[in-house]
Amino acid sequence: MIELSKITQAYERVKDIVTRTPFAYAPLLSSKCDTAVYLKKENLQLTGAYKLRGAYNKIATLDEKERKKGVIAASAGNHAQGVAYSAKIFDIPATIIMPEATPLLKVQSTGALGAKVILHGENYDEAYAYALNYAKENRLTFIHPFADEEVMAGQGSIAIEILEEIDDIDILVVPIGGGGLISGIGSYIKQVRPDITIIGVVAQGAPAMKDSFFLKKPIDSTSVRTIADGIAVRDVTPKNLEIILEVVDDIVSVDDEEIASAILFLLEKQKLVVEGGGAVGVAAIMHHKFHFEKKSKIATVLSGGNIDVQMLSLIIEKGLIKAYRKMKLIVTLIDKPGALRGLTDILADAGANIIQIDYDRTSTSLSYGDANVTLALETKGADHQERIRQKLKQNRYVFITAPTDILKF
Repeated sequence: MIELSKITQAYERVKDIVTRTPFAYAPLLSSKCDTAVYLKKENLQLTGAYKLRGAYNKIATLDEKERKKGVIAASAGNHAQGVAYSAKIFDIPATIIMPEATPLLKVQSTGALGAKVILHGENYDEAYAYALNYAKENRLTFIHPFADEEVMAGQGSIAIEILEEIDDIDILVVPIGGGGLISGIGSYIKQVRPDITIIGVVAQGAPAMKDSFFLKKPIDSTSVRTIADGIAVRDVTPKNLEIILEVVDDIVSVDDEEIASAILFLLEKQKLVVEGGGAVGVAAIMHHKFHFEKKSKIATVLSGGNIDVQMLSLIIEKGLIKAYRKMKLIVTLIDKPGALRGLTDILADAGANIIQIDYDRTSTSLSYGDANVTLALETKGADHQERIRQKLKQNRYVFITAPTDILKF
């Protein structure tokens, strides 16, 4: 594991640079899960994620010669911003290699910090391989996002802040991508409070570290696919796995539906914007992926908040449909004056609010003289939606509702 002195030294370096993010009790989440849950809100960090801690600590430990060459990193976004921000503080050039599918928000945010951004590869691992070659060709100092002891030590500063706030935690739940965050946090916890259980959480679509943990050897994935782009790591680094095997008690996985429900819950109930990778800990708690007692004190790290706006919009839309707060109908009408008004009067009488409407009379599936009206309605639950359907049937309307199988991520 990472030496305790390295983590405490890292904390001293970063404490005046990073934001000491809030660590607070989450009453609504605790009530939902029937236990005490605390959130370490690294989504409120200066760059929107914890990665600034490790990046700054690593660059701070470089000698002057290494710094002057300039630094380079490969990242899906959060480490990129951490490196770019830190390089700006030290007034040195930074180059960031990001996968081509990186959300635009993260690309723009990294560039805004003064870094040179190059998009390359379908995933992090391809961007990483390209970055290593680019670093060699251009004689740049490579800042690894997770497989570096100084980076891990910087991330471990989170554990110091948590225990300074509440020292009687029973379980600490930590997201896992490459494993740098949990290696740093776990190393500190197990040397200071070994009785605390450390649970790691991966995305089901990026299972490499979980598979490797249980087989106790590196097992790379052939591909990754998850809405949690910040932890979508395909390959396992042996160094990180070795530490994880030493400090982590269990690793669980959550699927994209569970991640999306956690993002929506945090947004609506906790008023927190959290990206997929940052929400996996909450998803694991909400969906009881591991055992805990009613009186347990559980802490989890909301590791980042840099979610793509389009993804957030999609999650909200699907969440409203699954919660029966929105429904979509396609109603077939006789195409004549007043027909649409008759339909809208019935919906108004049923208490449905029309928020979107589309009128189609040219579809080849329609009989001549008919039209399809597609409506999106705000509703008040499953019972309300059933009343709307009954009203339409009573008035002899032909309609279909959006099937639930189109709601999958």
